Amino acid sequence: VQLQASGGGLVQSGGSLRLFCAASGFTFGSGYMAWFRQAPGSEREFVAGVTWSDSKYYSAAVKGRFTIARDNAKNTVDLQMTSLRPEDTAVYYCASTTSRTRPPLAEYNYWGQGTLVTVSS
Repeated sequence: VQLQASGGGLVQSGGSLRLFCAASGFTFGSGYMAWFRQAPGSEREFVAGVTWSDSKYYSAAVKGRFTIARDNAKNTVDLQMTSLRPEDTAVYYCASTTSRTRPPLAEYNYWGQGTLVTVSS
């Protein structure tokens, strides 16, 4: 049972990246899916989330630049990131929960291993 995150890398400021997250050993079902990120020396922070019915929510820091996309049939959740900034540099994690709505951080059941995104200025 795991989430596999990929797609990170080095990109220049203003560039784009797409992150991928696939589940194996379980299905998303009706649970909430989300992306988080953690920069060095900082706490893990919510980036974007999506419900089973495709309601999406974004943090203020990324709204208008990032897009979360969920495919229930494929058990995947992607994060398209555009207009990247140096402050977007972090390890990005996908996470899932059995909760149908966005829960507190501690209630996410599964976490991907993280994928590093580095944005150079």
